[in-house]
Amino acid sequence: MTAAGRPLRATIVTVGDELLIGETVDSNAAWLGRELSSLGIPVVERFTVGDSDEDIQRAVRRAMEAGDLVLVTGGLGPTADDRTRTAVADLLEAPLRIDPDLLRDLESRFRSRGFERLPPLNRSQAEVPEGATVLANPRGTAPGLALLIEGTLVALLPGVPAEMKEIARGDLRAVLANTFGDRLRPLHHRLIHTTGIAESELAGRLDDVLPDDMGPVSLAFLPDLGGVDLRLTARGVEEVEAREWLDRLEAAMSSVVGPFRFEAETGDLVEAVSRALDVAGLAMATAESCTGGLLAKRMTDHPGSSRVFRGGVVAYANRIKVDLLGVDEAELEREGAVSELVARQMALGVGRVLDAPVGVGITGIAGPSGGSADKPVGLVWYAVSVRGRVEARMAVFGPDRVGIRERSAQAALAEVLHRLEAER
Repeated sequence: MTAAGRPLRATIVTVGDELLIGETVDSNAAWLGRELSSLGIPVVERFTVGDSDEDIQRAVRRAMEAGDLVLVTGGLGPTADDRTRTAVADLLEAPLRIDPDLLRDLESRFRSRGFERLPPLNRSQAEVPEGATVLANPRGTAPGLALLIEGTLVALLPGVPAEMKEIARGDLRAVLANTFGDRLRPLHHRLIHTTGIAESELAGRLDDVLPDDMGPVSLAFLPDLGGVDLRLTARGVEEVEAREWLDRLEAAMSSVVGPFRFEAETGDLVEAVSRALDVAGLAMATAESCTGGLLAKRMTDHPGSSRVFRGGVVAYANRIKVDLLGVDEAELEREGAVSELVARQMALGVGRVLDAPVGVGITGIAGPSGGSADKPVGLVWYAVSVRGRVEARMAVFGPDRVGIRERSAQAALAEVLHRLEAER
């Protein structure tokens, strides 16, 4: 297949000693991967190297062998350890020349900041490899640079994330369109959010309902502590055909994902719960033990939560459960703090105390200690009261304290949503 006929392939090179020693997390490569994917350009390899000419050149040389597009981030600043511009110019045999327009722009920027003249070190940022296209940087002094070498586009971008993103979404997109034209095939995604079902279980059930021929569509499972997102991606087809395939496959999946699905543009279950509360004209309050206020935090992190969230009580100590929430002390002693009875009374009690028609109670053993044969670490009871009608659920979550707390809060939110949807 000729270069014009085959799909584009991209490689990413991130430059900086700080990335290798762990001082800085390489968020640029992840962001660029997502951005390129949306344009239909998959990233096939990534390289991370330190601030040396030899390492940068070796990585860029290998990246050019693997991809039609090479994006290099970092090392475009004015200091001695910013080696990318020089190293790549030498590798590509493109001598550096001062760009008069860039130089004037830099001088103007520094005058506006109160400098009488451009600092000598910053003069290097006006140097451009021969034949390169300058990519404007509205947020900083280091411009991006793009060179087309025997059909491979090499683009140099600043390492500062805000600057890199501005250039990538601005001038770089225009250069990509001019360079690759019809070979750019934007991907068409559809994201389905689920919670309350394990990835392996979900995958097994979907195998039974999805057709063998999924056409141009691939399915990816994206699990985290809150649930599993399903991403359907259509490649290499126009929007109308992509939508037809996505609609067909989403319909085939509906019997499996329906009981676990929720709608949220942000992907956060809190968005769906808040919307359901708002539609029902109800407000919620939370009583939390093992989650330590996590559920209340998640609710109040969501914009507009004041309309649907009354407040929360962190009832960590049994005394608070009894004195504030009205949990029966004798029954608590008999059943234990981690029990169906206590979760139910916590949900009812917080609804009563905070005048909320919807109350949530969560009690469990987050570990790592405190478990027993009857009540192991990870055992959680959570209850939801809607207008005084309360239902409780029990689960054993894992694998650690953070996971137990996160999954407990998510499960309680899912139960609230299910109860509200059932009452519509």
